[in-house]
Amino acid sequence: MDLGPGHIELAGVVKSFDGFVNAVDGVNIKIPDGSYCCLLGPSGCGKTTILRMIAGHEDPTAGEILIGGENVVGLPPVARRTAMMFQSYALFPHLSVRDNIAFALRVRGVSKATRRKGADAMMERVRLTEFADRLPAQLSGGQQQRVALARAAITEPRVLLLDEPLSALDEHLRIQMRQELRGMQRDLGITFVHVTHTQLEAIALADLVVVMEQGKIRQAGAARDVYASPKDRYVAEFLGGQNVLSGRVQTVNGQHAVVAPPEGTGITVPLTPGIHVNSGDPIAIAVRRDDIELVRPDEAAAAGTASVSSRVTAIEYQGYFVKVMLDAGSREDFVVYVSERKFFGNPLNVGDVVLATWPIEVARLLR
Repeated sequence: MDLGPGHIELAGVVKSFDGFVNAVDGVNIKIPDGSYCCLLGPSGCGKTTILRMIAGHEDPTAGEILIGGENVVGLPPVARRTAMMFQSYALFPHLSVRDNIAFALRVRGVSKATRRKGADAMMERVRLTEFADRLPAQLSGGQQQRVALARAAITEPRVLLLDEPLSALDEHLRIQMRQELRGMQRDLGITFVHVTHTQLEAIALADLVVVMEQGKIRQAGAARDVYASPKDRYVAEFLGGQNVLSGRVQTVNGQHAVVAPPEGTGITVPLTPGIHVNSGDPIAIAVRRDDIELVRPDEAAAAGTASVSSRVTAIEYQGYFVKVMLDAGSREDFVVYVSERKFFGNPLNVGDVVLATWPIEVARLLR
């Protein structure tokens, strides 16, 4: 089967430092050719180590790394046809934009005329032609990033590796550069592997999101699947957008379980395929923050809903929605996203008692 030149597969990859298996611990993942993959997780989870092993800057302690079906373990970076864009951009301060972009071709012995032609074509592609003779210090952060991206792409790699490429940018520029990265990936048609600790960045960019913790993959899949259908408590809490409640299973019938939190009445939850529960088992429930409606004590909850009684502890205006934080009688944070118009049509105040309700079918049991 033709996997495509940028198809990446990590099979049983382990990376140990000083004899301790902590950095990467038995990772198995397939990244399709021409896709945009984000490795997502907190600092120290192993995502950058994986990036460096794909690039050839680190060797795995065990396992195989295949690019285009070829085991590249032991090959130097240039033989793998990968290119890396670093967090710091690593531009040469004394070289112009054109010469920075052409530098990789210069190292490979390409003639001056050919590398100038290649650099000019790449500058046009990333809209840097008018800045060709400027030095990096004369560019904005976004322009510097485009130079770094163009310099990496000019070698025509089959895989482009990006290490926290947006972390140094302000919020407005970060959003703009997300669009530029995604657009350039589509234009180039090559595999991008992007390391980030920012959840929204991964969800906005990636075809494939890989959520990591302590050297292991906790969940991998399409952005919407991982965000909307987390498989365990770690993924639900790390990605955000979900409330997670703990409890014990009271009863189980053919389609639903009733879960009792430490305080409050039982909550009916649909059974989740692959998660088997029995009465008395400890379990966690996930409910999306935007699936919850707040009902005042004198109002009746809709039929077919589950609920918890709560009190408003804080309110934050977020522009198009209002973030309402609740004391839901548990140790977990409980947050509701209410549309701006709905909230200000009947505003709440800190201290108000409310019923947080949601349709039974939108909740999930978590491993």
